[in-house]
Amino acid sequence: MKTVLLLSLLLATASPFQNAAGDGAPLTVVQARWTKTRQKIEKRDTGGSTPAAAMTPADKNFARNRRVNDPAGVRDPNADSLDTRSAAMDKAVRDSRAQSVEIEGYVYNVKVQNPSGKGVEVVFWEYQFEETANPSNLTRRQFLCGIQIRGGKEKEIQAFGGSGPAGSVSAETLANKSASPFAERVLINRVEYADGTIWQRKDWNYAEVRDSIKRAVSTPWGAEMCRAL
Repeated sequence: MKTVLLLSLLLATASPFQNAAGDGAPLTVVQARWTKTRQKIEKRDTGGSTPAAAMTPADKNFARNRRVNDPAGVRDPNADSLDTRSAAMDKAVRDSRAQSVEIEGYVYNVKVQNPSGKGVEVVFWEYQFEETANPSNLTRRQFLCGIQIRGGKEKEIQAFGGSGPAGSVSAETLANKSASPFAERVLINRVEYADGTIWQRKDWNYAEVRDSIKRAVSTPWGAEMCRAL
């Protein structure tokens, strides 16, 4: 417990971030910061899904095409089928079970500038923490963001993750309370433009995070702009 407390105090006075220069990134990192926080998320009951509705005569091409000419207000025949009514009731039950839960985590903010004339649609980036007394202790928090950044504009990106800056530090770092425990860096790993072109950092491997990307995009996105990888 004492070690955890000391680590928290050290992190509270962590050094400012360092923008990784010379990597040719097309986005300029203007500023970055992180904070510990609690965030509410909506948790839904995903059980008890209803099978797909069975084919009815109203689904056949002839009947469907004929309904195109129906006057406004005519009820869709499928709305009265047993399968459709069952699906509606199941959805109502799942919605009633939806609840907001509060989880503890970290918010990572970074402001970037797009100096090019092309619009950006997707950004892969990471926040790095390198222990000053032990540079081999490097922690990386990677994120995937679906955002719109027009050419010549700045954008503040916010990402939430359950993992903090570092899992452990050396005894030397804990003992040295006067020095900054970590050097912080922000790296842009990949940029996807609206015109279909892509820039990727040469030292970053897309294949290494492919499974993480699949998990991140496996569910519909809500209001968030980024997801942790």
